[in-house]
Amino acid sequence: MNKNHCPLEVDPSYPDLVINVGAVTLGEENRNDLQKNQRVQEKEKVIQAACALLNSGGGVILVEMAKKEERSMEMGLDLEQALRELIQSTDLHDFFETVQKGTRFYIFVKSWSNDICTTDHLVKPRICSLSSSLYRRSGTSVCCLNSREALSLLTKKKDVKRSPINENSPSTEHLIFEQHPASQVFQIDRFKYGYVLPFPESELVEFKQFSTKSIAEYLKKRIPEYVPAFANTRGGYLFIGVENNTRKVLGCAKENVDCESLIGEIEVAISKLPVFHFCSSQHRIDHYFEIRFAKVFQQESLYGYLCMIKVKPSCCVVFSDTPSSWVVKDKRVCKLTVKDWVDKMVDTDPKLLEAFECQLSISASPPKCRPVFSKKGLEHKKDLQQCLFPVSSGHLQYTPESLWKELCLEHEGLEKLINRQVQRFSWGILILSRSWAVDLNLQEKEGVICDALLIAPNSPPILYTILREKVTKKCTDTAFTLKQKLVNLGGYLGKLCIKSEVFHLDPEGNAEHLGDSSSSIDYPESYKLADTQQMEALLQSLVIVLLGFTSFLSDELGCEVLNLLTHQQYEILSKNLHKTKELFVHGLPGSGKTIMAMKIMEKIRNVFHCETKKILYICETQPLRDFISHKNICQAVTRKTFMKYNFDDILHIIIDEAQNFRTEDGEWYNKAKTITRREKDCPGILWIFLDYFQTTHMHYSGLPALSYQNSREELTRMVRNADPIAHYLWQNIEVIRKNPPPSIPRGSLEMLSEATWAQDVSGNVKHRTFSDVEKMMVYVAERCQHFFKNGYSPRHIAVLLNKAEVVEEYKEKLVRAMRRSRHQLDEDAHVLVQIKDALHITDNCIVLDSVRRFSGLERNIVFGINPRPIEQAIFHNLLLCLASRAKKHLYLLTDDGKISN
Repeated sequence: MNKNHCPLEVDPSYPDLVINVGAVTLGEENRNDLQKNQRVQEKEKVIQAACALLNSGGGVILVEMAKKEERSMEMGLDLEQALRELIQSTDLHDFFETVQKGTRFYIFVKSWSNDICTTDHLVKPRICSLSSSLYRRSGTSVCCLNSREALSLLTKKKDVKRSPINENSPSTEHLIFEQHPASQVFQIDRFKYGYVLPFPESELVEFKQFSTKSIAEYLKKRIPEYVPAFANTRGGYLFIGVENNTRKVLGCAKENVDCESLIGEIEVAISKLPVFHFCSSQHRIDHYFEIRFAKVFQQESLYGYLCMIKVKPSCCVVFSDTPSSWVVKDKRVCKLTVKDWVDKMVDTDPKLLEAFECQLSISASPPKCRPVFSKKGLEHKKDLQQCLFPVSSGHLQYTPESLWKELCLEHEGLEKLINRQVQRFSWGILILSRSWAVDLNLQEKEGVICDALLIAPNSPPILYTILREKVTKKCTDTAFTLKQKLVNLGGYLGKLCIKSEVFHLDPEGNAEHLGDSSSSIDYPESYKLADTQQMEALLQSLVIVLLGFTSFLSDELGCEVLNLLTHQQYEILSKNLHKTKELFVHGLPGSGKTIMAMKIMEKIRNVFHCETKKILYICETQPLRDFISHKNICQAVTRKTFMKYNFDDILHIIIDEAQNFRTEDGEWYNKAKTITRREKDCPGILWIFLDYFQTTHMHYSGLPALSYQNSREELTRMVRNADPIAHYLWQNIEVIRKNPPPSIPRGSLEMLSEATWAQDVSGNVKHRTFSDVEKMMVYVAERCQHFFKNGYSPRHIAVLLNKAEVVEEYKEKLVRAMRRSRHQLDEDAHVLVQIKDALHITDNCIVLDSVRRFSGLERNIVFGINPRPIEQAIFHNLLLCLASRAKKHLYLLTDDGKISN
């Protein structure tokens, strides 16, 4: 069996992580009667399950009592002590509660979080571990580090991030190690029996002497302790064949030592030690040690050998074995790899730009949570909760109210059924959905009329599922996923279970209760929501679950970061896709249209059970096409490609940046509509995202007249840009509204009256005029160097031109200017910054391309070069499109002063 897996698995019949560990003997007296091996095996099953649940969002350990004749039972002191050591606390109640029901014993496990179970104000590790498998020297002893001590060591090693030690520039630590007297003794190849070494045992020196003949077996046991301990401290020397108290060299009798064979066995034992590198060296473990055998003579006769192992101080971390830390993965209990364990232990919130504020920090969240940030000035998760899911102590609120009325009209008997189930609750909130599965990014369950989530005091959350048919299979999946996401995504810290109730409602309105999937487990009272504070905390976690999406910042930061949708965005995404087959979404610049397009494609996949190859995303430019393609949620093509081929397999189409489409290759809208209406009984989705204000051409776009865009929504909250940039956008929008180009319908411009943007987000808009292009490029290069010195990287910068034809010309000029300014960089920034076109938007390079090709994309810093369109009528449209690409800093540069404010 793979040592990284144990035979424990999750029982799939519950809406929670329930691990059945089988028969376990309970009670102190009964456990004392067990043989040692059996007691250890039973304890390992329980604490591995507990560790896995702590690290995976919590759950239940189901124990079958080995002695079924016993009526009442406690766990036993050894089990309780093991659980205390696991959480490093004397108070088990913080994370564990127990309930006995017949011959079954339940251990309820709350998710681990490092913000509680502490009164000593020490930093707590993000995950629980049975053993860190990390050793260090402490004086003359070797000690295995507990989780807190291991975190301290890992943090220190990570912060140092030293380069590999070398002879030309040795560190202070390395000098101390090499100058120790043991270093000279290590070079000696001949000793007299009884020779007294000129130094005692210390942190850097260990003496061992023993009478056993099996030196190989002894070393195999000791090497996984001593070699990592020395490596993780300051290096050291292990002398085998030296009497501890007297420091006398006695050696190991020659008849017990085969030096060549023993060296091989030591090397094999050391080679198995896992190493984790924080630095760039990636050295194997054999880089850090040397083995020597010195002859020991008694008078003139060879008596034996002194075995010496030299362990260099390691800039990285050496383990004795894979840490014993467990998680639930794919419904199985699995051991974390060394890399995953270290990554979890040292994980911290990324440092974001000041434009963002933290909604959920991983420093006080369950182990699987990712950080959640939102743009400053937008709704906080608490504000969104109060808006979407308000809790009033006076009554039981049904939300969304419009959906509740629709459902009651569509399904006879539904109102009576729901009211009967919730009548015992005097207040709280009932959150309705046509499919909570889809809301949780699962596939829509067939035959479900609706789901309703009840959040009320003195009760655990209850998910009611109403079915058209008497099929209960997989009905617990939604409740299970909801519980997992509330903890592992939403960061809920309380004790939590989701009760699942399933009903059948026939066409005549007759209801039948099909069961409570969690009724066989009686959760403790502490799993009920106690008051408004707990209810609102849970609902704020629900906001993150429903409105969270992977931020574009994730690629930039190298780790997953979540942002939150705005209330306006969420309302549009919550639409019933079965009834909203076609929709035109008009969005102001920076209102999140591309994010919305991506989210709706994920929803389409789940609602209609279709493969990604059945969903087509169409845009005007190749860079945006490639950017979406890398998300693996659809097929992505440009409009020109769309008009060349038939796309016979496509069912659903999403169109982005549609205001810049043209009809020179054919009527794209009619073709898209024909494709999505192939199946008359069940037409596909056709959603079109556009912003007439950003139209950068004078041709017919192919969009239907505004009066024919019958189903239409608006995004009027600009969320991308800093305050000064948003204000600049508004000024240009106002100019366009008063004097629109002929190709833009006037009625579409009325949405400006509702425009808002995130306030108090710092940034700037600067206009500069230059006498020639070369001086302009020198200025761009100097500003880039300034930003690099202040923490930005090339991936934050874009240089945008008015025409694609001049890109190569300006690239040559900018490359020369960047080379001339390299001396202003720090000494270690010796690599020339790369400049590429927008097809490389995800690379760490400065993007230099045309405004039109950069449509739909964004960067923190944008330089707009001579933004003068050929058609003067769309001058402000081009400026608007250009400016909206900048999130924080916008520079508008011209060589003749013709830019208008």
